[in-house]
Amino acid sequence: MSKTLVIAEKPSVASDLARALGGFKRRAIILKMIVTSSRPRLGTLVELALPSELDVKRGKWSFANLPIIPDEFELKPIEKTKARFNALKRLIHEEDVDLLINACDAGREGELIFRYLVKLSGSKKPIERLWLQSMTTESIRSAFSTSALE
Repeated sequence: MSKTLVIAEKPSVASDLARALGGFKRRAIILKMIVTSSRPRLGTLVELALPSELDVKRGKWSFANLPIIPDEFELKPIEKTKARFNALKRLIHEEDVDLLINACDAGREGELIFRYLVKLSGSKKPIERLWLQSMTTESIRSAFSTSALE
């Protein structure tokens, strides 16, 4: 049975989504959906690697080597939230999860939190974006009724 993984930015939003959609247990799994948050009370899970951590072709990193503009910015899990990152990575890679839904905040930060998480996890699964006008039960149910979850 295929499942959809819904990743919210904050635990409170994940709880609101689960409550509005109904039928979730503590682990938040029902027939075809998993709802979880990417951001525990500790903060975000993924960050850019520091310049000193990058493999600099010109030798040891120093201000003299600036500017350093990598072809691709490297990501790494934040040490204090690494356990949560690994838990989300396991959920993302579960064999029966075939769709990821970005339910993080609609601003730049929320989008980056989700995209960084998915990129660092190495997932190539399809992604949909959850757009909500408000966090009311009606609005949440309406948003999900017009998605691929029908």
